Amino acid sequence: MAKTSDAIKIIDKITSSDPEAETLVEEALINAQVAQLIYSARTKAGLTHKELAELVGTKQAVIASLEDADYQGHTLSMLEKIAHALNQRVMIELVPLKTIL
Repeated sequence: MAKTSDAIKIIDKITSSDPEAETLVEEALINAQVAQLIYSARTKAGLTHKELAELVGTKQAVIASLEDADYQGHTLSMLEKIAHALNQRVMIELVPLKTIL
């Protein structure tokens, strides 16, 4: 295999022989993607954490936590509340595992 500086390819090569590590990487990737999705939608709407929290019926700290890539407590119901507050909807897609990384 040719040398690469692509972090995703490097991580995939390292974890592909370790199912447990591969699962952890996949979970971390999903958490990071959800956090980025919430952050992008909120900032595109021009809202602060506090303003979005008020629209959703929660606290500013909850929104800040949801935007943290290390946070693991995302729920579909909270994503739906956020989407509704931002006049959007949640879409979920199932894809083959190897296309994720």
